[in-house]
This record gives sequence, structure tokens and C-alpha cells, in this order.
Amino acid sequence: MTVLTPLITPKALHEMFPLSLEQKKWVSENRKTAEHIIRGEDERIVVFAGPCSIHDPAIALEYAHELKSLSEKISDQIFLIMRVFLEKPRTQFGWKGFLYDPFLDGSYEIEQGLIASRELLIKLVDIDIPIATEFLDPILPAYTQDVITWGIIGARTSTSQIHRQVASQLPMPIGFKNETDGNLDNAICGALAARHPQLSLGINPEGELCSLKTYGNPFTHMILRGATEHPNFDHVSVSEAIQKQRLHGLGSRLLIDCAHGNSQKNPKKQQHAFFSVLEQIQEGNHLIMGMMLESHLQGGNALSITDPCIDWNTTEELLLWAHKVLENPLTPKHPSAVL
Repeated sequence: MTVLTPLITPKALHEMFPLSLEQKKWVSENRKTAEHIIRGEDERIVVFAGPCSIHDPAIALEYAHELKSLSEKISDQIFLIMRVFLEKPRTQFGWKGFLYDPFLDGSYEIEQGLIASRELLIKLVDIDIPIATEFLDPILPAYTQDVITWGIIGARTSTSQIHRQVASQLPMPIGFKNETDGNLDNAICGALAARHPQLSLGINPEGELCSLKTYGNPFTHMILRGATEHPNFDHVSVSEAIQKQRLHGLGSRLLIDCAHGNSQKNPKKQQHAFFSVLEQIQEGNHLIMGMMLESHLQGGNALSITDPCIDWNTTEELLLWAHKVLENPLTPKHPSAVL
């Protein structure tokens, strides 16, 4: 049996938690910065840092304040964005994310999840935190896309025509992750497909089903996230990925996710990936534009209810060290950078 429950419309939710004109301008400026980094016109690197998934808005805001304080120290070299993942893809079963199950009890109070998620996103904008999120359900961008600086299509959905159509209509850069088995082709093809006009289905602010014509998103790219059995952040893997995307006709810069397959879900190994990528950037690989870190106030699964994260002290140390290296390329290697 199927049970249909009407939900709040995007328009009503936006009216409940609106963006001011000043905030809209701020989001637009962050997106322009992201576009300049993708084009190589802004020489800073970008780093996405934040919890594997959001499950408690109060904890997320505490993390955001720490990130904001750190960003003010390193913003001349690093454009820092917070990971705010409200949906979680599942290979089989498990908690599907704060937006679906905000009370973490299987009640699936989705309307409450929509409301609480929007409220959190607006509070993050209030404290000037650029936001990155994964777009999983193709309906949900109507509720959240106006506050997002950078979007992601995940490893399990990069092959999906629907998600390529969604990426085509979104007004911000979108990264496509390689598949969990390490295959790069579908991420590359997804990024290319999303650059072209698409005709699909969507909902308008009133929640009505509509025909949706898009004009293509020129700011799509690939994200290397490793594979179940092996990482792909090393020099050889990155060079091969760049060559492969070039053969397909994709010339955009790429991001490297230091977690997931690149850490084999061991949070301590994120540091090794981070140092390797930073070294490659130092050596002149300008097609790497930055990294992603799964990071929380406390390490492991002390606070994260999904993948284990590095703790805040480690996050801060990594990013302050990266800032020092980018400011002065002659900085000696960090002792932890020995692989």
C-alpha cells in the first residue's frame, strides 16, 4: 500500500525562512568565486569541510562558527566551504539523512525535515558560511537551491539521467563523483551531459508538476573519491583521471575527496590524502582546484552518526598548514606528510 501525504510547498517554505536581498547577493558572489576557481581565474584553492552528514542543527552551527573563525585566517589562500549534507544515499538500508528523518527514529517526518533543514541553511547564511551539499532527491532543489554555493552529485547517482538533468538546471557549480568501484567514465559523462540543454520534469514554487527546460550548466566537473578497494588521490591516479577526462572532451579542473574510498573510511588516512594533493598542487598541477574533508568537532564516530570524521583540531591544523604552504612554497614538509 502507498500512502501519499501532501507536503509544504517550496514557496511556503521560502516565505517561512526567506533570503534577504543582501543574502541573495552574498550567495551569488560566492557562486561567482566558485566559478572563478573552476576557471583558474582565482588562484586560491577550495576546501569543503564538514560532517559526513548533518543530524543535529545545534552541533552543525557550533561547527560552522569554528569554520567561520578559521576561514577569516586563511581566506587569502583558501576558499572554505562547509559540507552540509542533509540527505544520505544508501547502498541498501540505513538512515537516509536529516531531511528525511530529522528525529532519527524512523518516523520519517519529512515536512519537519524540510522545515528544519531550511531553517539551518538560512542560519548558516546569516553567519556567512558558504554551503556545499549533495543533491539526491530531484524534487528537493526547489526547496534549498537558492542558498547553496556548490553542489555535488554522488557516486551512486552520477550515472543517473535524472541527476544529470537536475545538474543542468542548477544555478551553481556541480561536481560529479566517480563511482564506488572507481569507474570514472560516468562522472565524466555526467559532467558533460549536464552542460547541455535538457528537457525534464520538475516542480514550480507552488508545488505543481511542470515541464522544465534547462540551458545547461557550464560549471560542472569531476570529483575523485577513490573506490571501495583502492584510493585515487595519488599522482598517477590523478594524471590518469585528467588524461581520461581530456579524451572525453572535459577540460575542467577537478576536486579530490580525501574521505570515502580515498581514506578507506579510516579518518586518519584523510590526512595522507590531503598532504599528497597539496604536494601535487605545489608541484604545479593546476588542474587540481582543491579537496574535500569529512570533519567534525570530535573525531571518529563520537558525533558523526554515519562515516567517521577527523576532529576539529586536526582539521584546523591541516588547513593552517596548507595556508602556510600556499603562502610560502618553500615551507618544509609537515612531519605527518610522510606517506
